[in-house]
Amino acid sequence: WTLHLKNVTVSLSGQYKCSFATFPYGTKTAKIQLVVKEEEEQHYVKEVQLNQTLEIPCLEDTTSENLPNYPLKWLVEENGRKEELVTKELSSPPVYRNSSILYGQTFRLGLKNALKVFPTKITDDGRVFFCHVVYHPERVWRSRTTVHVFGK
Repeated sequence: WTLHLKNVTVSLSGQYKCSFATFPYGTKTAKIQLVVKEEEEQHYVKEVQLNQTLEIPCLEDTTSENLPNYPLKWLVEENGRKEELVTKELSSPPVYRNSSILYGQTFRLGLKNALKVFPTKITDDGRVFFCHVVYHPERVWRSRTTVHVFGK
């Protein structure tokens, strides 16, 4: 017997018990403890000088050697909505949205899937960039980086 759970949330954490009658042996019971964890989002802050190139690592604390092999997306939050900048699928070159130029800036994918933004502008101060890495069909590593721009 199998229990299928859909739309899994943290509230489904707990102990599950399956019991069924067998003849001639009596009732059989199995128990399992289910722990549902929320997906974690790593938060970073990057400081950069005005008109310099900003390089934002996707997942700074991830030591996985396979990280460059996973599909990923870079997004930027603007006026309360997220806009896609770069998408990279398995074994394919990155796909840049909006001709890779947005807000008069250029966005490129650097080493280890870092996002390169150049030149930085004063309007980038407080801007939030997101990186989503799909490491399993139903699992995503997420990072959020807030940018602080300083003048010279």
